[in-house]
Amino acid sequence: MLLPLKSLILGGATLASLVAAQIDTQLTGTWTTKSRKVFTGPGFYDPVNEKMFEPPLTGFSYSFTDNGFYEVAYYRASANPTDPTCTKGVIQWQHGKYSKASNGSLILNPITVDGRQLMSDRCTYANSVYTRYHQQEIFKQYEVLVNPFDKATRLNLYGWDGAPLNPMYLAYRPPQMLPTQTLNPTKAAATSASQPSGTTKSKRDLEGDQDGLVRDALTRNALQKQSTNADRIWWLGVGLTALGSVGYFWF
Repeated sequence: MLLPLKSLILGGATLASLVAAQIDTQLTGTWTTKSRKVFTGPGFYDPVNEKMFEPPLTGFSYSFTDNGFYEVAYYRASANPTDPTCTKGVIQWQHGKYSKASNGSLILNPITVDGRQLMSDRCTYANSVYTRYHQQEIFKQYEVLVNPFDKATRLNLYGWDGAPLNPMYLAYRPPQMLPTQTLNPTKAAATSASQPSGTTKSKRDLEGDQDGLVRDALTRNALQKQSTNADRIWWLGVGLTALGSVGYFWF
């Protein structure tokens, strides 16, 4: 039986509205934390030469397009209060597609072969360790608002468990991002952004590459170009430990 034309039109309009509801243009732009030193885009990661650039301060940045793509850049450092020489740092980058669920949550699905992580752990590795990385992110809720005192546009994200992330502030609109398509395709891995997520180590991924992300190139860039991360993160850890000690005695 053929459906009436009116039903087809209404059904198509409903489907279109559902698709449109998956994207929130309020998110469009590049957002960064208060340090304003970490931004997505070519200044953070160079996919052609396999280089990650360490920002002067820690923080994170998210970018969203008005057609459903996203990019994220993280730089974290942690001090060891019992041994200031054993500081750790990690730089992460990934991109993919995002959608807004019917319950208001955000779901970020990365392109699994493209994500990268650079980790520094002075007490475990002599040099920084460069690996593939991908991790689906789910935010239970979010809100875009304007600060009443400085009129800055702010994005608040809440993790899957409702815990708030550090607020981010609008830095660029349109967003500052790398191309949204797969940047480093492999024959051994599918390039869809909707694949299951997880952190993957370079050994497993690189052994499966058929077309070419060469292990020597990864190792060379990680060791020669980025081995200074350990020293810089060590000094950052010393500073964090010192601040913690001052806080302990005075507060």
